[in-house]
Amino acid sequence: MTDPSVNYQGLTPEEVYQTLATRQSGLYNEEVAKRQTQFGKNLLESKKQESKWLRFLKNFTSLMAILLWIGGLVAILSGTVELGIAIWLVNVINGVFSFIQENRAQKATEALKNMLPSYARVVRDGIEQRILAEDLVPGDILLIEEGDKISADARIILSTDLQVNQSPLTGESNPVRKNARLVTDSDVTALEADNLVFAGTTVANGSARVVVTEIAMQTEFGKIANLTQTVADEKSPLQKEVDRLTKQISVIALSVGIFFLMASVFFVKEPPVRAFIFSLGMIVAFIPEGLLPTITLSLAMAVQRMARQNALVKKLSSVETLGETSVICSDKTGTLTKNEMTVHNLWTTKKEYKLTGLGYAPVGQVLLHGQTVRASQDTDLNWLLRGATLCSNAKISSPNADNPNYTVLGDPTEACLEVAAQKAGIDLSDNEAENYRLKELPFDSDRKRMTTFNHLSEAIDGKETASFPKGAPKEILELSSYVRENGQIRQLNEQEKSAIFRANDAYAQKGLRVLALACRIYDDESCIQAAAIDTAEKDMVFMGLLIMQDPPRKESRKLLPSVMQRISGSS
Repeated sequence: MTDPSVNYQGLTPEEVYQTLATRQSGLYNEEVAKRQTQFGKNLLESKKQESKWLRFLKNFTSLMAILLWIGGLVAILSGTVELGIAIWLVNVINGVFSFIQENRAQKATEALKNMLPSYARVVRDGIEQRILAEDLVPGDILLIEEGDKISADARIILSTDLQVNQSPLTGESNPVRKNARLVTDSDVTALEADNLVFAGTTVANGSARVVVTEIAMQTEFGKIANLTQTVADEKSPLQKEVDRLTKQISVIALSVGIFFLMASVFFVKEPPVRAFIFSLGMIVAFIPEGLLPTITLSLAMAVQRMARQNALVKKLSSVETLGETSVICSDKTGTLTKNEMTVHNLWTTKKEYKLTGLGYAPVGQVLLHGQTVRASQDTDLNWLLRGATLCSNAKISSPNADNPNYTVLGDPTEACLEVAAQKAGIDLSDNEAENYRLKELPFDSDRKRMTTFNHLSEAIDGKETASFPKGAPKEILELSSYVRENGQIRQLNEQEKSAIFRANDAYAQKGLRVLALACRIYDDESCIQAAAIDTAEKDMVFMGLLIMQDPPRKESRKLLPSVMQRISGSS
């Protein structure tokens, strides 16, 4: 393995090359072969599975099962052969039934294991190659772009508007912006570092050239996989109760058997052999041979009911464990919500628009006072949505043979703005082509906004060059000196600023996400080239607020009460 103490986010690209003994043009093929021998394949190691025979035999070695085996033997020794064989048959049938149920679930879960991509693009010996992801080694120069799944942990060397979806590691679906800048803060962890990317994550936007630092089980994804494999299986509450009951029954049965054996010999004066057989019969009478199959059948029925609800249960005993649940931890995005960011409202200083339709399908309308309105009929709506989509790098792919759903490439927050524009009747292709981009100031967490500069086919206030900053309402408003209303630009007064802040707070209190859009007009394109952040993002024209939400699933409202009722058995 590579040195785990190396802090790659704190190294310059040159130091990364030196540490990993690689170069800009990639590893030589001979060096690749050596490292593949040294580091092995870039594959996640799966926990060695128990053989089917071992899993089968485990169903006959629980304390209750052992008690039944002993009980059957005692019954045979006491002369009731039929009873002994019946007890053994019950034990066998129960074990076979349990094995079939768990083996069926095991097969279903095997199809869910492959999360890493099959191929990767690398530069080796100065030549770009497409290789199997499992053949990556530390020091490889990996090329990633929008839509790619990342095959290994790596340090970014060069990047262009790179955003990565790290939800497999963090659970948060919002893309994280990445860059090649050095991280000097020693308190920043690897997952927090902006200059590192990780195996199992997806490139949401942009492209990058990165150096592989870790592969296989040494990646952050591999460490998580290792944790899940090394957790020791604990007995369920039901298994613990059955074991406790088995021990109690065993002690009581033996005590009663010994008592009656002694009483028969010393008080009733029965022959020892007859007294022994009588005591064995008393022991057998205490064994609840119907308990184990009753429990198994009850759990199996519960498993079948859950399977009909698309819930896969790997172990029968896990069903009963649900009844002991007191705390439920759930991810919000994509679990309680649809993970389909949707524009809910549009707000200007004089108008509030409502949008219908959910998700990324461009189906719905823009309503003003309950009436459908189109961008071509409302200049404020037109430029609010046009500007928002021009200041966006997201794309939406239509359904196809491989994917029946609309697919987002890029930031979901930006993608929903494009859907809103389509609902208002704006043609995205024409908008992008006619109002082409000249320059971009990428989003920055300190500025809390991004800005694009565009040449306009339709003049604003007589000018055909403009910038469109989009970001946090507070930051946008502080830099705005003007407002656009009914197609006219005028000075923004303090009362209107207060109204904008109140509107932002009102939407935020409802749990909605709010972005603000502004613009700035330039005399010609020559002004754009010299525009810096401190000059381009001031004295702006406030355009409006864009209010969005990730809509909850229909079933989410009733989900928690229903879950608690089902797992507790209460009504």
